[in-house]
Amino acid sequence: MTIKDTAEEWEVRATATPFVGNKTSVRTDDVVMPGGSVVRRDYQVHPGSVAVLALDDLGRVLVIRQYRHPVRHKLWEIPAGLLDVPGENPLHAAQRELYEEAHVKAEDWRVLADVFTTPGGCDEAVRIFLARDLAEAEGQRFEVEDEEADMELSRVPVDELVRGVLAGELHNNCLVVGVLSLIAAREGDGLDALRPAEAPWPARPFEA
Repeated sequence: MTIKDTAEEWEVRATATPFVGNKTSVRTDDVVMPGGSVVRRDYQVHPGSVAVLALDDLGRVLVIRQYRHPVRHKLWEIPAGLLDVPGENPLHAAQRELYEEAHVKAEDWRVLADVFTTPGGCDEAVRIFLARDLAEAEGQRFEVEDEEADMELSRVPVDELVRGVLAGELHNNCLVVGVLSLIAAREGDGLDALRPAEAPWPARPFEA
């Protein structure tokens, strides 16, 4: 048996959108179950996101610390952001986020992992990139606001982040998945064997 996720869509008898927010909305679907019953499922509709594990020449990961109101925590995270434009190339979005949040550019980009963050209650899909060959970006820094105005920036050795994840001290899902995927890739076929940055992404199709 091949262990691989497969696309599938069960019949929806009725659908409604009881809430529409600034970036996301809530949808209610009446879904036909395998036995024929119909059950109601509520979930958040999300445009999708990108995240960047930026690895410097000293083996450190660029991380930011940001307040996240829903969980009432300041979390250490890797740079990330929404796919604001439908069909937007995720690589371009990732390059933008790395510039805006860290004022950094990278020459080498690869796909580290693709994940559904909360498939039981949200359709958000995230593509996590590995960025290497880092350098300071040119021009003025992007002007941040709201929660981002309070962000801290640091570069942390990979081993320290792994320790924090396994100790239950670091909780951001993109950081956790990204760091552990990095370790797995290193111990497997190597980072150069990762998928190219423009690899297809069925969860959020895009134009190259």
